[in-house]
Amino acid sequence: MANALEVRGLTKRFGDLTALNRVDLAVPEGSVYGFLGPNGAGKTTMLRILTGLARADGGEARLLGHPPGSAQARSLTGFLPDVPAFYPWMRAEGFLQFAGGLFGIERAALEERVPKLLELVGLSRVDSRIGGYSRGMRQRLGIAQALVNAPRLLMLDEPTSALDPLGRKDVLEMIASLAGRTTVFFSTHILADVERVCDKVAILDHGSVVAESDIHSLKARYAAHRLELRVEGGAEGAGSAIGAAGGTGAASLIAALKGRPWVTKVEASSSEPGLVSAVVTDLARARREVPRIVADLGLGLERLESGEISLEEVFVELVGAGR
Repeated sequence: MANALEVRGLTKRFGDLTALNRVDLAVPEGSVYGFLGPNGAGKTTMLRILTGLARADGGEARLLGHPPGSAQARSLTGFLPDVPAFYPWMRAEGFLQFAGGLFGIERAALEERVPKLLELVGLSRVDSRIGGYSRGMRQRLGIAQALVNAPRLLMLDEPTSALDPLGRKDVLEMIASLAGRTTVFFSTHILADVERVCDKVAILDHGSVVAESDIHSLKARYAAHRLELRVEGGAEGAGSAIGAAGGTGAASLIAALKGRPWVTKVEASSSEPGLVSAVVTDLARARREVPRIVADLGLGLERLESGEISLEEVFVELVGAGR
């Protein structure tokens, strides 16, 4: 599969601060690619370079084979900044006609395309001036504007930031609907959004890519599964006593699991008092050894369930240690 976006060794410095440190990325055509990182990681700097709004100090990037900021790249890409700005006295249809004219799109083509874009983003029945739009409506219009030139690559900077739950849902559904037709590259710090719509993800931290993979492989690589355990007596003192050294069944089990080579994390579960939560790298071994450990403690095993860890846990594993 060809790549819509390729970045090799991209570096950007602001004085003594290295905003991007030899970043490598490959975004397949037709994919929905999440560019994930905490605030200040360098995501917006990357997008500014890719759109030609800033220059890198080293490395290179190619958008559909063309350098950032070139006429060819601009004609093939669409971009939504994190806070899109509009002329408040205009209406959505007129603004999209204006934006399309800047791309040199013929009037007849815009007459056909603009209503379809307004329908796609849920603004076809809105006739008020843009100045009266909510933040969610502005985001929708911004996506329509980014699509007005029928781009092969769509770049979005924090497209769901500051939206209410319904607005986020609508924007994510729009992004998902573009998969296979347009390559979508979007930056975000909201892990649930990435997990919901993305095929592949890169995690940026302090200007460096700490992981790049499809989501399933990423979760499988850094930790295998989460186990939830309950033993007889584990709910004693529900909540506060679980992690204490007082010796409840749950506390004894936590102490016994710590230090096992196949356990990367073990703690009292935050979701349910009396429950022990453990992240393990070898699920088969855990299923064999946990009942034996519980028996050696003289306890009874009431519950042993496993499930895949979340992208949030992988994210914390990769970027949380230094914070």
